[in-house]
Amino acid sequence: MLKVKDLNVETNEGKKILHNIDINILDNEIHVIMGPNGSGKSTICKSIMHHPSYKITNGSIIYNDKDITNLDTSEIASAGIYYISQSPIEIEGIKNAELIRTSMLDNGHKMDIITFNKKCNEVLKKIGLPKDFLYREVNMGMSGGERKKAELFGMFMLEPSLVILDEIDSGLDVDALTTVANSINDYKKELKASFIVVTHQEKLIELLKPDKVEIFANGTIVKRGDYSLAKETLEEGFLKYTNQKDKDE
Repeated sequence: MLKVKDLNVETNEGKKILHNIDINILDNEIHVIMGPNGSGKSTICKSIMHHPSYKITNGSIIYNDKDITNLDTSEIASAGIYYISQSPIEIEGIKNAELIRTSMLDNGHKMDIITFNKKCNEVLKKIGLPKDFLYREVNMGMSGGERKKAELFGMFMLEPSLVILDEIDSGLDVDALTTVANSINDYKKELKASFIVVTHQEKLIELLKPDKVEIFANGTIVKRGDYSLAKETLEEGFLKYTNQKDKDE
């Protein structure tokens, strides 16, 4: 599925952010990334998507046996990777249905309008969005919870095999958080997809029960484990990792 090997990343100004990152994600796995602020959690997500603010100086990113290290963001998305940011942007003048249908066509998902509308309505019901959502402008006037659900709508419609969620819990109430977690679990079960989830949210981690957990500190991975490591870290915090340089397998 995804192999990140010996990845080093810096900003365009030359500030080093990530050091020797190795991550191996298999099909149908949920990986949770945790760590203190500024540890590189969001940077690894954006680097996988080749965000223009960051430069890969060493290492590789292999996705389904294809080297995507130097592909542009649209090519990476077309390969089947879907990224949900902390703050989805507003797009004035573009309706949600238009955006998704165009994206599907651009990625080779040909679907007649009747089938498209039927699938839209099924997904809207699943994630708790009203039918008029399709005709609203992208994220315009939407709450934080609605924006995150809108991103999940895109996920179910486009059917990526790897989904990156960068603090999707930000700004969500308990009900919305439960909807998000249930949507992730349902999608994983239906599509056999994999997830990278950046979060410190205890409730979300409890509902997802991740297969693997990576703890980031000082721009590298300092601890690896499973769901039990996430629970331990939520109880004890990150202080013991902030000065640790070596990775524990």
